[in-house]
Amino acid sequence: MSNDRLAALAAAGVSIWLDDLSRERLDSGNLARLIADWHLVGVTTNPTIFAGALADGAAYDEQVRELAARDADVDSAIREITVADVQQACDVFSGTWERTDGVDGRVSLEVDPNLAHDTEQTYAQAQDLWKAVDRPNLLVKIPATEAGLPAITRATADGISVNVTLIFSVERYKAVMDAYLTGLEQAVENGQELSRIHSVGSFFVSRVDSEIDKRLEANGSDEALALRGKAAIANSRLAYAAYRNAFSGARWEALKAKGAHAQRPLWASTGVKNPDYPDTLYVSELVVDNTVNTMPEKTLEAFADHGEVQGDKVTDTAGAAQQVFTDLEGVGVDLDDVYRVLEDEGVDKFAKSWTELQDTVRRQLEAAK
Repeated sequence: MSNDRLAALAAAGVSIWLDDLSRERLDSGNLARLIADWHLVGVTTNPTIFAGALADGAAYDEQVRELAARDADVDSAIREITVADVQQACDVFSGTWERTDGVDGRVSLEVDPNLAHDTEQTYAQAQDLWKAVDRPNLLVKIPATEAGLPAITRATADGISVNVTLIFSVERYKAVMDAYLTGLEQAVENGQELSRIHSVGSFFVSRVDSEIDKRLEANGSDEALALRGKAAIANSRLAYAAYRNAFSGARWEALKAKGAHAQRPLWASTGVKNPDYPDTLYVSELVVDNTVNTMPEKTLEAFADHGEVQGDKVTDTAGAAQQVFTDLEGVGVDLDDVYRVLEDEGVDKFAKSWTELQDTVRRQLEAAK
């Protein structure tokens, strides 16, 4: 049966995506049930998710045995396993993709995070994954590092739909949107059909509070402590204002007239890490039309149980959001350093998960032999 709370969230214009994918979820029909009953319209993945999926259960055993019989190396095995999961998920979402004219029904697959600071290899792997999955509702995830920006432009120019991940600051988000717009302009020159190109910008939420709260607690003053739990939502609201600005005006209107789609904001890392905060905080406080919220299963279940939709919580909030950052600077928070730390940690975390994934697959291949 349809969940009323998630129905209300979807009706408010929020596309509900799940930040998880596994062979077991696919084979059991769980993903199809979430689509039917919980208004799910997309899935995101990352190396951490695949590392967890491969480590648990026996759903991959048959494919691992077949790969071992072919003497496949570890990286080739990872590619075949993850591509197979994403292909199957894309097929499950094909009806959603058709119903929404390609806006939703999307499944994301990330390039190797070890390539995050290498433009050429990131771009080459984005091309490879796009061809390997061979589904129009794929989004290739490219990190929003400085090296990732030109790869975003080149992939978009080739007609590849991109999910830009690991965006923490509004300034970097502006650069991401410019990279996408430049890619669309080059796509026109390349003869690409703009209506087939879609993109989201994954703006990370909870990690911002985690890092800034740590610094506020180290400060310890009443003024600093009063700002805990405010930065992430304010940061996201400023990002939304930047999005509204980027996708308006003459440059955007010229592309829109050719069939281009705006790069929707996607709220990522929306699971609450501080147990003192409401467990639906980064969903309920970021409700606004034409956005995506990709939730871990725990957060999705929490919102389905007791989440509240209280109208648009984002539009025209930039002034109040900016005041939060003025206050943060006033108590000595070095925001540039915050964003640098978060990006470095984000890339490093996914790289470590990739290594864990390699180790898991290596052990499984050896056991199968």
